Amino acid sequence: MPLDFTAIDFETANRNSASACAVGLARVRNGAVVETAQWLIKPAEELGPFDRFNIKIHGITPDMVAHAPSWEDQFAELNSFVGNDILVAHNAGFDMGVIKTACSVHILPTPKFKYLCSVKVSRKTYDLPSHSLPYAAEASGFGEFQHHNALADALACSHIITDSARIHEQENLTALAKTLGLTVATLKAKPLKL
Repeated sequence: MPLDFTAIDFETANRNSASACAVGLARVRNGAVVETAQWLIKPAEELGPFDRFNIKIHGITPDMVAHAPSWEDQFAELNSFVGNDILVAHNAGFDMGVIKTACSVHILPTPKFKYLCSVKVSRKTYDLPSHSLPYAAEASGFGEFQHHNALADALACSHIITDSARIHEQENLTALAKTLGLTVATLKAKPLKL
C-alpha cells in the first residue's frame, strides 16, 4: 500500500466552525504531491459576519467571497477531490470540525472521511518547542510558506507526513499511524441538539 492521501486546510470567517471561507487540498501519490486545488467559499449570512481577527490572520475579506460558491455548492467538488483518500490536516480536530459543523448547518450528509492529524504525527517525530505548522513544516524541510493560505498550509501538512513516513520507514499512512501509536480516525456526523 503506497503513501497516498489528501492534505486539507480550511480558513474560517469567524469563530463559527461552519463559516469556512477557503479550502486548500493537496493530493499525494507515492509520497509526492501530484495535484492541488483551492477555492474560496461564501459562508452563509446566518453564520455571522467576518471577524476582524480572522481577516487579519488569513487576509480573506467578505468582498473576496461575494461571488464564491456556498458550502452546498462546492461540497460535491470537495468530496470528488478527496475521493476515498485518508485526509491529513494539521490540528485535524479543527478541519474535521469545519466539515462536520458545515454539513450539519446545511443539512448535508457528513462524509465518513478517514483522517490523521499531522500535529500528532509531528509530536511523535520531531523534538520541537512548538508543533504549530510553521515549526513542524520547517523541521520537515518544507521551508518558508504563506501560513494561513489554505493551499500553502495543506502543502506544508503533506510534507510533514511524507517526511515523517520517511523517518519512521513506513510506506503508508495506516502503518505510520500504528508505528506512532496513533489511530486513523473516521469522521462522524455532529450529533443533533434536541
